[in-house]
Amino acid sequence: MRHRKKQSKLNRTAAHRQAMFRNMAASLFRHERIITSVAKAKALRPIAEKLISLSREKTLHNYRRALSQLQDEEMVAKLFAEIGPMFRDRPGGYTRILKLDQRNMGDKSEKALIELVEKTADHAVADAAAETAAETAAD
Repeated sequence: MRHRKKQSKLNRTAAHRQAMFRNMAASLFRHERIITSVAKAKALRPIAEKLISLSREKTLHNYRRALSQLQDEEMVAKLFAEIGPMFRDRPGGYTRILKLDQRNMGDKSEKALIELVEKTADHAVADAAAETAAETAAD
């Protein structure tokens, strides 16, 4: 019986799926936005949100739980130092999924942008600089 088996398999073995989500979550925390397929983005969202919920309260137990899930010390340190405190007052909904246009080449799969709702200071400055450069180039 498939009772309580909510997770989509995405045509991968369990070990491949676990490694893929570890890498995707680490990339999401590193770049604060990634482009992937809609199905992968929807499957990544609960994993990323649980890790952010862990990082809201900095305890050794939560740090070790996040480290066992992510297995990337640099990203866990960033998660607890920057991302967790940023969402401390937010009760949930730390990520957003935006659907993008379909690809013209290949399998025409639907692409999605998954990103953190709020940005850290260094990413906000970089985005503002990119917008300014785009406006200057347009003129």
